[in-house]
Amino acid sequence: MFQEILPPTHCPSCDSALEWVNDSLYCRNSLCSAQNSKAVEHFAKTMKIKGLGPASIQKLGWICPSEIYTTERSSILASLDSELVTNKLQGQIMNSRNAPLEFLLPAFGIPLIGNTATRKLSETVNSIFEINADTCERAGLGPKATGNLLNWMTQELPNFLKVMPHDWEFSSNPMPASKGAVCISGRLKSFKSKADATTALNAAGYEVKASLTKQVDFLINEGGAESAKTRQARDTGVTIVTDLRSFLEN
Repeated sequence: MFQEILPPTHCPSCDSALEWVNDSLYCRNSLCSAQNSKAVEHFAKTMKIKGLGPASIQKLGWICPSEIYTTERSSILASLDSELVTNKLQGQIMNSRNAPLEFLLPAFGIPLIGNTATRKLSETVNSIFEINADTCERAGLGPKATGNLLNWMTQELPNFLKVMPHDWEFSSNPMPASKGAVCISGRLKSFKSKADATTALNAAGYEVKASLTKQVDFLINEGGAESAKTRQARDTGVTIVTDLRSFLEN
C-alpha cells in the first residue's frame, strides 16, 4: 500500500512559506539563515578563499559576504578556537581584498550573472560604476540578466561599497575565454533545475546554449534518453556528458 508523500509547505530553516517555481520549492525570506550562509559559502568558493567552508561559516555565524572583511581577528579566533586556522584564514582573506571585478561580481550569486556575463561586461566597461541599462545592452546581456544585476546594484551594492575593501574595477587584462559552450538535454540528476545547473556552469567558465548549435562543445544528458539532440551530438562529434557534477569538478 502506497503512502502519499506531501511536499513541505515551509522552509525547514526559517519556517517561512515556500513558493513553487516550475517544479521546485523556494524560500523567499531574505533573512533565512540557511540561504545567507550559503551565500557566504558561494562567495568564498568563487573568490577562492580557502578554509572558509560550511563548517567554518557555521562556527563564525556569518550570514553576509561583507562580514568576511569586517569581522575583527579576535572574534574570528574566538569562533574558530585555533591560532593557526585563524592566521591561515586571515591570510586568504587579505589576498582576496585585491580581487578585480571579474572575480568579485560573480561571487555575489546574482542570478544569471556568472563568468560569461561578467566577461561580456569587462569588454564594455571599466568598473561597476559604469554599469547601467545601456552598457548592459551593449555588452549583450539579456533583459532578465540585466534586470537582476541592476536590481542588485540598487538594493544591495550600496551596503557592500561602504564596508568592502575592493576597488570594484575590472583588471587591465581581459577575462579568459569561456571553457566551451554547453547545451543541456532532458532532466537533470545533479541539479534541481536547469537554472541551477546554468549558474554552476557559468561560474565554472562555460557558456550555456539553449540549442545544439555549431558552437556547442558539450551536451549534458544525465537521463540517458536517446533524444534528437543526443543523436545529433554523437553524429557531429560533440562530447556527451552523463554526470554534470563530475564534469564540473574535473
